[in-house]
Amino acid sequence: MTAGNPYLNLTRKYTKYLLQVSVVGLGFAMDIKKVLEAGSSGILYTMGTIIITLIIGTLIGKALMVNKTTSYLISTGTAICGGSAIAAVSPVVKANDQQISVSIGTVFILNAVALFIFPPIGHYLDLSQKQFGIWCAIAIHDTSSVVGAASSYGHEALIIATTVKLARALWIVPLVLATSFLFKNEKRKLNFPLFILFFIVASIMKTYIPAVAENSDKLLIIAKAGLSITLFFIGAGINKKSIKEIGARPLIQGVFLWMIVMLTSLWVIKTFMV
Repeated sequence: MTAGNPYLNLTRKYTKYLLQVSVVGLGFAMDIKKVLEAGSSGILYTMGTIIITLIIGTLIGKALMVNKTTSYLISTGTAICGGSAIAAVSPVVKANDQQISVSIGTVFILNAVALFIFPPIGHYLDLSQKQFGIWCAIAIHDTSSVVGAASSYGHEALIIATTVKLARALWIVPLVLATSFLFKNEKRKLNFPLFILFFIVASIMKTYIPAVAENSDKLLIIAKAGLSITLFFIGAGINKKSIKEIGARPLIQGVFLWMIVMLTSLWVIKTFMV
């Protein structure tokens, strides 16, 4: 924010790839059975929360008179997995660079805030590792910030948060298909993040290949180091110009929607989950 980042384009470029490689590395520490269980056990719940978030986000966007496309991108980024969802949906809704930049910028700033406030809130409310991991996966936008916040809370929270988040991220596929129908775009382009598939492959290798399982701890250390560098690059990308370009109304929409998702999911988890 003060000195500036002389390598902004370079760090943004490598942040994307380093995040994907690091998430795949986390897969080597997870049992594929648990990954599939996380994805199948709460199908209706996941679908419901995604649809409700999209509806509420659209209503807030209309109330604030935010551009329809920008509003939808912010809502999808909040509903599923931040920048990945926005990147997947953008070609379908024919979003321009400004709309994409504003949407990702809004999500980006809220991710940075979440990294700082979630762990202290979790400790203050005495959330268990499981509770905190699930809360992170639901209430934080991007995978990088989810694993960043969860890793500072504990190893179990990290594993749970990453598994649940990536299971939710699989909903990018039906989201893109539904979006192409809603926006009546005949040229459907499915930009599915392949790192999710590689994460599943890594989990399979860890589960069924003894040599991989024996070295999973070492691979996890490397993956966590990659995530730490990724989070540093993300922080180095925040500047006054990017905040100014976002403007007030899209940011207000993003904050309101995020607060609703964050507080509602926290209440549900704290009340009904032991």
